[in-house]
Amino acid sequence: QVQLVESGGGLVQAGGSLRLSCVASGSIWRIDRMAWYRQAPGKQRELVATITSGGSTDYADSVKGRFTISRDNAKNAVYLQMNSLKPEDTAVYYCNVDVTNYSFLKSNYWGQGTQVTVSS
Repeated sequence: QVQLVESGGGLVQAGGSLRLSCVASGSIWRIDRMAWYRQAPGKQRELVATITSGGSTDYADSVKGRFTISRDNAKNAVYLQMNSLKPEDTAVYYCNVDVTNYSFLKSNYWGQGTQVTVSS
């Protein structure tokens, strides 16, 4: 099994910054794709950013130029640096990872979510 622990959410004023962290632990041989999703009240969960094992990144149009996803493979961690935050960024943010275990089985895991609230 794999556990994901997220941290870094909170309340911030519009224009401010936050950095989210997500650390994976457990039966991990390799982590491939890592991603951040978010879900605002009354809305569907949406993809925010992804990063491959090789470091290639992709972003939702709504966060391009403001958010940066990164990873530390030695720590099995993924980060989301969020700058110039807007009230519409308010949501619960979830990390999501594709893990290959020591039996070479691939599974997908979700973090527990961390609340980000941006006040106007």
